[in-house]
Amino acid sequence: MHYKEKFQEENQQMRERFDLSIQRICEIKQEKTVIETFRPYFQEMSEFLLQMADLYEKVSTDELSAWSLEQLETFNYRCYEDILPEHYENSYANPTYAVKTLGDTFGKILSFLYTEIRGEIIFAYEQRLFDMTIINELFLEIYNLFEQETVTYRQVKEAIYWYISDYSDVMMMYRTREQMDPELDFATSIIMDSDLTDLRYLYQYGEYISENEIKTAQFLNTFTEEEIDAMAATYTEGYREGFAINGMDISKKKLVNIRYSVGFERMIRAAIRQFRAMGLEPVIYRSAVHSINKRQLIKIGYVSTSPNKQYEFDHRCDSAIYLDKSLINRKLENLKEAYEEYAAEAAVFGGPACQEIFGEKPFIPVNKSDVYTYHKAQEKLEVMYRGKANQIMNEYIKPEERSFTIIAYPMPEIGERYEEIFREIVKVNTLDKDMYREIQQHLIDALDQAVKVHVLGKGENQTDIYVQMHDLEYPEKQTNFENCLADVNIPVGEVFTSPKLTGTNGTLHVSEVFLNELSYKDLYLTFENGMVKEYTCKNFDTEEENQKYIKENVLYNRETLPIGEFAIGTNTTAYVMAHNYDIVYKLPILIAEKMGPHFAVGDTCYSYCEETKVHNPDGKEIVAKDNECSILRKTEAEKAYFNCHTDITIPYEELGSITAIRADGSEILLIKDGKFVLPGTEKLNQPFENLR
Repeated sequence: MHYKEKFQEENQQMRERFDLSIQRICEIKQEKTVIETFRPYFQEMSEFLLQMADLYEKVSTDELSAWSLEQLETFNYRCYEDILPEHYENSYANPTYAVKTLGDTFGKILSFLYTEIRGEIIFAYEQRLFDMTIINELFLEIYNLFEQETVTYRQVKEAIYWYISDYSDVMMMYRTREQMDPELDFATSIIMDSDLTDLRYLYQYGEYISENEIKTAQFLNTFTEEEIDAMAATYTEGYREGFAINGMDISKKKLVNIRYSVGFERMIRAAIRQFRAMGLEPVIYRSAVHSINKRQLIKIGYVSTSPNKQYEFDHRCDSAIYLDKSLINRKLENLKEAYEEYAAEAAVFGGPACQEIFGEKPFIPVNKSDVYTYHKAQEKLEVMYRGKANQIMNEYIKPEERSFTIIAYPMPEIGERYEEIFREIVKVNTLDKDMYREIQQHLIDALDQAVKVHVLGKGENQTDIYVQMHDLEYPEKQTNFENCLADVNIPVGEVFTSPKLTGTNGTLHVSEVFLNELSYKDLYLTFENGMVKEYTCKNFDTEEENQKYIKENVLYNRETLPIGEFAIGTNTTAYVMAHNYDIVYKLPILIAEKMGPHFAVGDTCYSYCEETKVHNPDGKEIVAKDNECSILRKTEAEKAYFNCHTDITIPYEELGSITAIRADGSEILLIKDGKFVLPGTEKLNQPFENLR
């Protein structure tokens, strides 16, 4: 059955409501019932909604399949041109422009309304008439308010609040179904049924399509089938090995969530076939569209290039309009009901297999005064919701029974040598695991003698931190560090632990780092007993702005976070490649964390799975899986987890030394001036000979 046919009955039931809404929206273009200040806004929104109704019909009748590539490109541009950087300054989607033209009282909230309305692009392509109808009705309700002699901000806010509250069950149920039901195969059908040599297929998603997606698809079409299968196998075998290494039976699982970047369909098609050979059906869904399902700047699902990151940054906290305790409780009830509805699917859900991209120009946002931000009570509510939502998910998708894998490739935006870089990344993703296993064991053997590890920067890098190790009761059978190879976390190249918090003190500093698509300049974090005590960076002019930026996007609106991980990256091949192509600061953390020591703030690498026994290839059991926060799961579960984990890497060139310190005060030098000096690790320095 074609995807759009799955909604045929539901769409027929909604048709009368939808048609009535469109009939009323048609009339707005000719009316002058709202004051002149707001008339252009409502007329522009009406025009957009009518265009979306027309798009719905075009998709329904399959008219777009007859369009040329040029027609599809032009239409895609028109759908997104209003929020593209070159037009954004004069767009109602820009809160600053909306406030300027619509006034302080209504500018921000009407700008939010436009962002919700823009979701109809996706709903038209997915043939979700219900979602289009309720957005139309919200628009008309707010338009009716402005037709009155007086209208207040509270009235508009309440209209939005009840729209979110009344439909939260439907929106969240569908979002959960997307994550569990392989019959919602909108993206799967595009991947498996399209002629991938005909790039018109890219425009079936409804996502913004840039040169990144086009050039990626074109380039992958130059690969042989064998090369594509090998790329996919690196990814799918990593997923399978994740189950095997942790002693989990993958045959009990029936579903795998595939997350990818548009343009990689050839590789993902091969991956789907390989997963099916393992007995796993794909569930593929895009990043959230409705405001209620979004999580600030975090995108979970398949994505394309952002048309405008500033637009997304400006609207990251729009839920501040309606976020209160009552709604949070309703969301949690809705989420519980949704998982209960799909409990059988959740039980056989294996976890995500993620393909990411990197290479975009670092984004440093502009802080604006005309955007929504959370007040302190809302920050606490959001943190509370994330914690309880994760608890609900873990009831149905057991952490100890699921795995994941993640792999990354460059996008064309990385520069003129994109194709060279891409092939080099393919090599990095397939380095010799056996060699790294042996070398990394030497590091672990030294680190297991330590009571603490001292990491010191050099030059302008001001890192100076002592990391406290767990005691090993039976060192002949136990270890603190995992020998991490290329399975769930591709590429190969790190040893990591969950350090003790008490006794972990000092400063972490990196001159430049790219975290979750945001750039940080001179990032400083100071730790006291393993908890973030102070933080700053140099992105903005004022200390207040810099601290707010870190609090929102690294601490996720918490007052502090613990160190959840300390690791030493060993992938000097990736490091040299990155330097030779001048892409060090464009690499994703997935690769960057393998290129020097790194620290994660947030949960440990073993969160929710601390009781699962994990062993290194040498047979030793990894016992450093808890810290003073996570151990609270046994007594105060709500204080144990933070549901975030952000890795921050010090590159080798900024690294003075890493020293393991024994209980008697004697030292084992592991790295000096960015080079490995521990006996048995010298081979890691060989790639430096190719540094240009």
